[in-house]
Amino acid sequence: MQIEFRNVIPYPIKNEFLSSGELWGKNVIFDSSENTLIDAHSGKGKSTFTSIVAGLRFDFEGHVLIDKKKLQDFSKNEWTELRKSKFSFIFQDLQLFDKLTVEENLILKNSLTDFKSVNEIKELIELFEMENKWKQSCGTLSLGQQQRVAIIRSLLQPAEFLIMDEPFSHLDELNTEKAILMIKKHCVENGIGIILTSLGQHYNLIWDKRVQIA
Repeated sequence: MQIEFRNVIPYPIKNEFLSSGELWGKNVIFDSSENTLIDAHSGKGKSTFTSIVAGLRFDFEGHVLIDKKKLQDFSKNEWTELRKSKFSFIFQDLQLFDKLTVEENLILKNSLTDFKSVNEIKELIELFEMENKWKQSCGTLSLGQQQRVAIIRSLLQPAEFLIMDEPFSHLDELNTEKAILMIKKHCVENGIGIILTSLGQHYNLIWDKRVQIA
């Protein structure tokens, strides 16, 4: 599977657009057979990139294609299918249901495709040492705990791309290492390509491609 950016410039950053970067205003192809790191300082459009690929933003010039089809040409049903079986996301704002428990957030996501058993989900929770949070509402968790839940949730579906926007920003070193091992194992076993945005950290992952946003 491929995502192609052709001369894309988001309108909000058009006036400060710098041609020296490797994403905005350029032709870039992301392939699901590769792991790609998008490296940039804050405010350069990392979260914008994620929102565009997710079909949540269309305020840009240029073209974005998914397997040669323009983003705007996908129907609502096609977008539903893409998000259910082709793209898995960890957004910077996490997008958990605050009033639902950890269990409810994870089971709800998993129920869309029945990708894992409840026992497998609980095993992932235990790896993060959060089994005592299973019945706790997500809105009462710390940001680091919420981020761990969001990481697990992203692994509860089939996908060709796992797209993560600064997914470890609230984790300590130990939990970051656990998360990376969990993600690597999941992606290798399921043939999933990674796209990760970062403020400069490269983490313990092998990158086939690095894209610098100026």
